Amino acid sequence: MNLTLHVWRQSGPNQPGKLEQYDAKNVSPDQSFLEMLDEVNEQLIKEGKDPIVFDHDCREGICGMCSQVINGVPHGGQERTTVCQLHMRNFSDGDTIYIEPWRALAFPVIRDLIVDRSGLEKIMQAGGYTSCHTGGVADGNAILVPKVDADYAMDAAECIGCGACVAACPNGSAMLYTSAKVAQLAALPQGKAEAAQRVCAMTDAMQEAGFGNCSNHYECQAACPKGINVKFIARLNREYQKALFK
Repeated sequence: MNLTLHVWRQSGPNQPGKLEQYDAKNVSPDQSFLEMLDEVNEQLIKEGKDPIVFDHDCREGICGMCSQVINGVPHGGQERTTVCQLHMRNFSDGDTIYIEPWRALAFPVIRDLIVDRSGLEKIMQAGGYTSCHTGGVADGNAILVPKVDADYAMDAAECIGCGACVAACPNGSAMLYTSAKVAQLAALPQGKAEAAQRVCAMTDAMQEAGFGNCSNHYECQAACPKGINVKFIARLNREYQKALFK
């Protein structure tokens, strides 16, 4: 396939950016989207030009590093698929593809397609953990957890923290991300002791980092490559209301 790419190029966070056009030639339908970009970058380097800068790591849909808006949709719009797992068989010869970084107030552009997602880390640092004494490891069955609770917590724990929910939300909200972390621990006995403190701290950190609030568009769930359900946002709201009474 031969494709026309319009890629966002920006040399720094305080520099103006713009879409630049590139040709991707002889693209195999078996290639991943990032492999296609790799070949475009190899050609740019041969021509003495700066390669397109983008985030990536595992390329297996696990780490949450890849972060691109493709034709206006985070991760390209394939259900439960990250950019690195998006294959070129989903495109046709002659297609025009627009590639942009995450767009959100809390995600300033660092360069080209890379944004600063440290706001998500600040939310985690505020309370996305359980406090415990170090020492001997407890037996796996020392604390009994009902299977329904374990399954619920595992569904929330699937979140890989890529930030697609923020990029998809018209408010730039991190409610789906935050709620997944809150709900995961609130459902388990190990997390209940600090549940009230956790939900307040993480919600405050979310607001301080510049994320917006939820207004029930549900774009976050649609864009999430792991299918995190908006039911966890309802759980966060309940946990927050309970914490206020405490």
